[in-house]
Amino acid sequence: MSRFEIVKTGASAPGGPPVTQRNVPHRGAETNPSAKALQDRFAAAIKRVEVIWGETVVYVEPASVREVIRWLHDDESQRYDFLSDVTAVEYRDAEAPIEVVWHLRSLPFRRFLRVKAQIQKGTPLEIDSVYDIYRAADWLERECYDMFGIRFRGHPDLRRILMWESYKEGFPLRKDFPLRGRFSRSEQLRQALAQNPEARYSMEELTIADAFAELPQDMRERLSKGERTGE
Repeated sequence: MSRFEIVKTGASAPGGPPVTQRNVPHRGAETNPSAKALQDRFAAAIKRVEVIWGETVVYVEPASVREVIRWLHDDESQRYDFLSDVTAVEYRDAEAPIEVVWHLRSLPFRRFLRVKAQIQKGTPLEIDSVYDIYRAADWLERECYDMFGIRFRGHPDLRRILMWESYKEGFPLRKDFPLRGRFSRSEQLRQALAQNPEARYSMEELTIADAFAELPQDMRERLSKGERTGE
Protein backbone atom coordinates (compact mmCIF):
# COMPACT_ATOMS: atom_id res chain seq x y z
CA MET A 1 0.00 0.00 0.00
CA SER A 2 1.37 3.42 -0.93
CA ARG A 3 1.83 5.95 1.82
CA PHE A 4 1.25 9.68 1.60
CA GLU A 5 3.61 12.19 3.09
CA ILE A 6 1.92 14.81 5.23
CA VAL A 7 3.48 18.13 4.29
CA LYS A 8 3.21 21.08 6.64
CA THR A 9 3.35 24.31 4.70
CA GLY A 10 6.72 25.99 5.14
CA ALA A 11 8.12 23.15 7.26
CA SER A 12 11.28 22.86 5.11
CA ALA A 13 12.01 26.58 4.96
CA PRO A 14 15.28 27.56 6.67
CA GLY A 15 14.89 29.70 9.77
CA GLY A 16 11.29 28.67 10.36
CA PRO A 17 8.16 28.99 8.23
CA PRO A 18 8.05 32.16 6.07
CA VAL A 19 5.74 34.92 7.21
CA THR A 20 3.12 36.57 5.01
CA GLN A 21 4.56 39.58 3.19
CA ARG A 22 2.98 42.95 3.91
CA ASN A 23 3.26 46.35 2.23
CA VAL A 24 4.88 44.75 -0.81
CA PRO A 25 6.25 47.29 -3.35
CA HIS A 26 5.31 47.06 -7.02
CA ARG A 27 8.95 46.47 -7.99
CA GLY A 28 12.10 45.69 -6.10
CA ALA A 29 10.81 43.21 -3.52
CA GLU A 30 12.96 40.27 -2.45
CA THR A 31 13.41 37.61 -5.13
CA ASN A 32 12.27 34.04 -4.59
CA PRO A 33 15.51 32.11 -3.78
CA SER A 34 14.60 29.57 -6.46
CA ALA A 35 15.28 32.17 -9.16
CA LYS A 36 18.96 32.46 -8.18
CA ALA A 37 19.22 28.66 -8.03
CA LEU A 38 17.81 28.45 -11.55
CA GLN A 39 20.23 31.07 -12.85
CA ASP A 40 23.14 29.16 -11.35
CA ARG A 41 22.07 25.80 -12.75
CA PHE A 42 20.46 26.76 -16.07
CA ALA A 43 22.29 29.98 -16.93
CA ALA A 44 21.80 29.75 -20.70
CA ALA A 45 18.10 28.88 -20.40
CA ILE A 46 17.07 31.68 -18.02
CA LYS A 47 16.37 34.82 -20.04
CA ARG A 48 15.48 37.17 -17.17
CA VAL A 49 13.91 37.40 -13.73
CA GLU A 50 11.36 39.94 -12.53
CA VAL A 51 9.65 40.54 -9.20
CA ILE A 52 6.22 42.18 -9.49
CA TRP A 53 4.10 42.79 -6.40
CA GLY A 54 6.28 40.36 -4.49
CA GLU A 55 5.87 37.51 -6.99
CA THR A 56 8.90 36.22 -8.87
CA VAL A 57 8.61 35.63 -12.62
CA VAL A 58 11.28 33.58 -14.39
CA TYR A 59 11.45 33.73 -18.19
CA VAL A 60 12.76 30.47 -19.63
CA GLU A 61 13.79 29.44 -23.14
CA PRO A 62 10.88 27.39 -24.56
CA ALA A 63 13.12 24.42 -25.38
CA SER A 64 14.26 24.18 -21.74
CA VAL A 65 10.92 24.56 -19.95
CA ARG A 66 10.33 20.88 -19.27
CA GLU A 67 13.87 20.35 -17.96
CA VAL A 68 13.62 23.40 -15.69
CA ILE A 69 10.22 22.42 -14.29
CA ARG A 70 11.36 18.83 -13.78
CA TRP A 71 14.29 20.07 -11.68
CA LEU A 72 12.07 22.40 -9.66
CA HIS A 73 9.78 19.46 -8.92
CA ASP A 74 12.42 16.82 -8.15
CA ASP A 75 15.24 18.65 -6.42
CA GLU A 76 15.11 18.40 -2.62
CA SER A 77 16.16 22.03 -2.28
CA GLN A 78 13.12 23.20 -4.30
CA ARG A 79 10.23 20.67 -4.07
CA TYR A 80 7.69 22.49 -6.22
CA ASP A 81 5.07 19.83 -5.67
CA PHE A 82 1.94 21.70 -6.76
CA LEU A 83 1.08 22.94 -10.27
CA SER A 84 -1.80 25.34 -9.71
CA ASP A 85 -2.28 26.62 -13.27
CA VAL A 86 -1.16 26.50 -16.89
CA THR A 87 -2.31 29.39 -19.01
CA ALA A 88 -1.17 31.83 -21.69
CA VAL A 89 -1.05 35.56 -22.38
CA GLU A 90 -1.40 37.28 -25.74
CA TYR A 91 -0.80 41.03 -25.85
CA ARG A 92 -2.49 43.54 -28.15
CA ASP A 93 0.87 44.38 -29.69
CA ALA A 94 0.92 42.23 -32.83
CA GLU A 95 4.71 41.85 -32.58
CA ALA A 96 4.75 40.73 -28.94
CA PRO A 97 5.28 37.00 -28.40
CA ILE A 98 2.64 34.77 -26.85
CA GLU A 99 3.58 33.74 -23.32
CA VAL A 100 2.87 30.29 -21.89
CA VAL A 101 2.65 30.49 -18.09
CA TRP A 102 3.04 27.90 -15.33
CA HIS A 103 2.15 28.68 -11.70
CA LEU A 104 4.23 26.51 -9.37
CA ARG A 105 4.02 26.23 -5.61
CA SER A 106 6.44 24.61 -3.19
CA LEU A 107 4.35 23.72 -0.17
CA PRO A 108 7.32 22.54 1.96
CA PHE A 109 9.17 25.84 1.40
CA ARG A 110 6.02 27.97 1.04
CA ARG A 111 7.20 29.52 -2.21
CA PHE A 112 5.39 30.63 -5.35
CA LEU A 113 7.10 30.84 -8.74
CA ARG A 114 5.68 31.96 -12.06
CA VAL A 115 7.51 30.43 -15.01
CA LYS A 116 7.03 31.94 -18.48
CA ALA A 117 8.12 30.91 -21.97
CA GLN A 118 7.70 33.26 -24.91
CA ILE A 119 6.72 31.89 -28.33
CA GLN A 120 7.29 34.28 -31.22
CA LYS A 121 4.40 35.03 -33.55
CA GLY A 122 4.70 33.26 -36.86
CA THR A 123 6.32 30.17 -35.33
CA PRO A 124 4.46 26.97 -34.36
CA LEU A 125 2.56 27.41 -31.10
CA GLU A 126 4.06 24.32 -29.51
CA ILE A 127 5.82 23.55 -26.25
CA ASP A 128 6.60 20.44 -24.22
CA SER A 129 3.94 19.03 -21.92
CA VAL A 130 4.67 18.64 -18.21
CA TYR A 131 2.01 15.95 -17.81
CA ASP A 132 4.59 13.34 -16.81
CA ILE A 133 5.73 15.65 -13.98
CA TYR A 134 2.32 16.87 -12.78
CA ARG A 135 -0.83 14.89 -13.54
CA ALA A 136 -2.71 18.12 -12.87
CA ALA A 137 -1.38 19.32 -16.23
CA ASP A 138 -3.82 17.01 -18.01
CA TRP A 139 -6.89 19.26 -18.00
CA LEU A 140 -4.90 22.49 -17.53
CA GLU A 141 -2.98 21.96 -20.78
CA ARG A 142 -6.15 20.91 -22.58
CA GLU A 143 -7.84 24.15 -21.52
CA CYS A 144 -4.85 26.21 -22.65
CA TYR A 145 -4.93 24.42 -26.01
CA ASP A 146 -8.69 24.91 -26.30
CA MET A 147 -8.62 28.63 -25.53
CA PHE A 148 -5.28 29.69 -27.11
CA GLY A 149 -4.39 26.99 -29.64
CA ILE A 150 -1.09 26.08 -27.99
CA ARG A 151 -0.12 22.45 -28.60
CA PHE A 152 1.62 20.62 -25.75
CA ARG A 153 3.99 18.02 -27.17
CA GLY A 154 3.76 14.72 -25.32
CA HIS A 155 0.31 15.28 -23.83
CA PRO A 156 -1.49 11.90 -23.93
CA ASP A 157 -4.94 13.22 -24.85
CA LEU A 158 -4.72 16.76 -26.21
CA ARG A 159 -8.20 17.77 -27.32
CA ARG A 160 -10.73 20.45 -26.55
CA ILE A 161 -12.20 20.49 -23.06
CA LEU A 162 -14.56 23.51 -22.98
CA MET A 163 -15.59 23.70 -26.63
CA TRP A 164 -16.87 20.62 -28.45
CA GLU A 165 -14.25 18.65 -30.38
CA SER A 166 -15.27 19.80 -33.89
CA TYR A 167 -15.58 23.49 -32.87
CA LYS A 168 -14.43 25.45 -35.91
CA GLU A 169 -14.45 29.08 -34.79
CA GLY A 170 -10.86 29.10 -33.56
CA PHE A 171 -9.51 29.80 -30.09
CA PRO A 172 -11.72 32.11 -27.99
CA LEU A 173 -9.01 33.82 -25.90
CA ARG A 174 -6.84 34.84 -28.84
CA LYS A 175 -6.83 38.56 -29.61
CA ASP A 176 -8.03 38.00 -33.19
CA PHE A 177 -11.17 36.20 -32.01
CA PRO A 178 -14.35 38.30 -32.59
CA LEU A 179 -16.23 39.22 -29.43
CA ARG A 180 -19.44 37.76 -30.85
CA GLY A 181 -17.76 34.74 -32.41
CA ARG A 182 -17.22 34.01 -36.10
CA PHE A 183 -20.65 32.45 -36.67
CA SER A 184 -24.17 33.57 -35.82
CA ARG A 185 -25.72 32.32 -32.60
CA SER A 186 -28.08 30.09 -34.55
CA GLU A 187 -25.17 28.51 -36.44
CA GLN A 188 -23.32 27.93 -33.18
CA LEU A 189 -26.39 26.23 -31.75
CA ARG A 190 -26.85 24.13 -34.90
CA GLN A 191 -23.21 22.95 -34.77
CA ALA A 192 -23.46 22.10 -31.09
CA LEU A 193 -26.64 20.10 -31.56
CA ALA A 194 -25.13 18.24 -34.50
CA GLN A 195 -22.56 16.70 -32.14
CA ASN A 196 -25.24 14.50 -30.47
CA PRO A 197 -24.03 15.60 -27.02
CA GLU A 198 -26.59 13.38 -25.25
CA ALA A 199 -24.42 10.40 -26.23
CA ARG A 200 -21.57 11.67 -24.04
CA TYR A 201 -23.14 13.64 -21.21
CA SER A 202 -26.04 13.15 -18.85
CA MET A 203 -28.97 15.52 -19.07
CA GLU A 204 -28.03 16.86 -15.64
CA GLU A 205 -24.73 18.02 -17.16
CA LEU A 206 -26.26 19.34 -20.35
CA THR A 207 -28.64 22.27 -20.82
CA ILE A 208 -28.28 22.96 -24.54
CA ALA A 209 -30.97 20.39 -25.43
CA ASP A 210 -33.40 22.21 -23.15
CA ALA A 211 -32.52 25.49 -24.87
CA PHE A 212 -33.27 23.95 -28.28
CA ALA A 213 -36.60 22.59 -27.04
CA GLU A 214 -37.66 26.08 -26.01
CA LEU A 215 -37.11 27.54 -29.51
CA PRO A 216 -40.16 28.17 -31.72
CA GLN A 217 -41.13 25.16 -33.84
CA ASP A 218 -40.41 26.91 -37.15
CA MET A 219 -36.90 27.87 -35.99
CA ARG A 220 -36.19 24.31 -34.82
CA GLU A 221 -37.18 23.02 -38.25
CA ARG A 222 -34.97 25.55 -40.03
CA LEU A 223 -32.03 24.80 -37.74
CA SER A 224 -32.36 21.07 -38.30
CA LYS A 225 -32.04 21.73 -42.05
CA GLY A 226 -28.87 23.80 -41.57
CA GLU A 227 -30.44 27.17 -42.34
CA ARG A 228 -28.85 30.17 -40.67
CA THR A 229 -31.30 32.25 -38.68
CA GLY A 230 -31.13 35.06 -36.17
CA GLU A 231 -28.07 37.32 -36.34
